Order: sequence, then C-alpha cells, then structure tokens
Amino acid sequence: MKLSMSLISAVLLLFMIFISTGLGPVITVEARMCESKSHEFRGACISSTNCASVCHNEGFPGGECRGFRRRCFCTRPC
Repeated sequence: MKLSMSLISAVLLLFMIFISTGLGPVITVEARMCESKSHEFRGACISSTNCASVCHNEGFPGGECRGFRRRCFCTRPC
C-alpha cells in the first residue's frame, strides 16, 4: 500500500512538472483566411512577394499567387 501511494505521488508530481514547463499539449487555433482578387495587380502573378506588396498597398496584410491563370489574391483573417 505504501509503495502504491508513493508511486501515485511520483506520477502526479511528474505530471505537474510536465504541465508547468509548457511541455504539455499545445492547442493552436488558426483563423480562417478570406481572399479577394487584387484590383491593382497587373499581368501574371509569378512572385507571391510582389503580390503581397501590392495587396499591402490595397490595405490587406498579405497576398499570394493562385490558380492556373496565376492571379494575385489578397488575404486577411476573416
């Protein structure tokens, strides 16, 4: 009986250390991203960096090239 109580205490202590050090399960929630076709980007979208720069000027935090026709779509969290 004494051995089982010390074992339970040790397991509980390890569990508390595990949780307190941040090694426990990490819950992440990703926001949905809304897209809108860029109104100012012209031509085929080759570089997502250029697309993101144009989208930034349109008031969006980001942008990326998409689709077969390689169009620039601006993105922001919904």
